[in-house]
Parts: sequence; structure tokens; C-alpha cells
Amino acid sequence: MWQLGPFPVRAYALAIIVGIVAGVLIGDRRWVARGGRSGTVADVAVWAVPFGIVGGRLYHVITSPEAYFGAGGNPVDALRIWKGGLGIWGAIALGAVGAWIGCRRRGIRLPPFMDAVAPGILVAQAIGRVGNWFNQELFGRPTDLPWGLEIDPENRPAGYESFTTFHPTFLYEALWCLAAAGVLVWADRRFRMGHGRVFCLYVALYTTGRLFWELLRIDEANLVLGLRVNVWVAGVLLLGSVVALVVSARRHPGREEVVEPAAAPSGDGADTSARPA
Repeated sequence: MWQLGPFPVRAYALAIIVGIVAGVLIGDRRWVARGGRSGTVADVAVWAVPFGIVGGRLYHVITSPEAYFGAGGNPVDALRIWKGGLGIWGAIALGAVGAWIGCRRRGIRLPPFMDAVAPGILVAQAIGRVGNWFNQELFGRPTDLPWGLEIDPENRPAGYESFTTFHPTFLYEALWCLAAAGVLVWADRRFRMGHGRVFCLYVALYTTGRLFWELLRIDEANLVLGLRVNVWVAGVLLLGSVVALVVSARRHPGREEVVEPAAAPSGDGADTSARPA
């Protein structure tokens, strides 16, 4: 944290903000290339980002309730997102709800919009993971590899106090997200993907990597049948995204045409762009 006069500037929050800005800029460029209007992605982000932050925090608190409502926990800490703790699954789920609201207000369809912003979401995730380095969190098992991350003694989990360097799983995730973003851009150009398939591919690629680094992590987590909850969630989403990708390709081959009204429609669905003031 840096003190800017009376205002604290926290590295974790700064990483998230920079990631959001990068994601919006990339998404705007791709949306325009698909036939949309510049500025629409930022308009939709006004809805999607707050929903995503709330969803990410809710998922984290629900899947790790002991830290807030267990013995010695403080429920107020659930509101302190600047200390870390945002679950990507909740962020994407509620963020998509916010995006749907924003798209509906702009009179555009959600699937092509999500296809346009998918690579930018991955870039935003990669940048946001830098915040985990500042917070010394979400690292993996001990390692002697040259890129092993040195963790301060007070941040080492119980049972690992004697180890110094650990797998930087958040770095693995950041690099994977950047590589996956490149794959999405290539696949979209090569196969002219549409009807939500770019977003489905995003989910499939991200969850494939998540299965790997989730098994490396040693932070406390609830288990189901001996596996971390996030492992099960990633597996289910990977399967679902692959099925959705195949079904979409069969039912709606090719890429749909993006049609966006010149002005946001009014509440009754009518375009007000030609009405007198």
C-alpha cells in the first residue's frame, strides 16, 4: 500500500483496476471490428464490472466461510476486498448478468458481445493476478526451481514454516491467460467463430489451466471427495463449455452479423434516436 496524501493506494486494487481498463480497451477494439460501435463495451462494463466484483467476493466468502464466520473469524472482513479474495467463477457468473443488463439496454445480443470481450477478460485476469504477488497469496507447494517465490514467514501456511520458496501459481495463471488470449484471437480469425463460441473456448482454455495450478496450491480450501472445490468447479465448467462449443457449432455455423442501434433503446424497447428532444 502507498499513501497518497490521506488516501491509501492498494496494489491489489490497482492491479484489478488496470486489468479492467485493459480488458475494456481490448474488448472495444474487437467489438468495433465485429461491426459494433465504439464506446459500447465501456457502457456495458458499467454494469458488468460491479456485478463481477460482487459475484467474485460472494463466491470467495461462500466457499471459504471459516475465515469470516468460523472460530476467530470476523464477518466484517468479508467486505474488505482490498485484502484479497475474489473468486473468478462468481465474478464471471454475476459479471455476465451485468453484461446481459448492459447489452439489453443497448439493444444488442449478449453472445456476440461476449465473443468480442473474451480475450480482453483473459488479459484483465492476467493483470489482476499481479495483485496476488503483492499480497503474497495463492502460491503453490514448496519448490527449489529458479523462479520459486520467496514468501515471508508470517504468510506461510501451517506446516510449511520451514520452507522459503514456493510455486508462484498466480504467475502460472497469468501467463496461461495471456497465452489463451492469443489462442482466442487466432481461432476467432481462423474459423470466424460466433454465437458465443469464442467465450465457450475461453472457458474451456481457462479451466484446463486452472485444473493444473489448483492442484499445486496449498492455501486452505474446502474439499469434496478429497479434492478442492475449485477443482470440481473447473472440471464441470470445462465439460460444459466443450459441449456448448460443439452444440453451437452444429446449430449456428459461421459468425452472426452484429446489429447495434445508433442510440440506446428506451425502456419499452423502441429506438429513441430519431425522436425530437
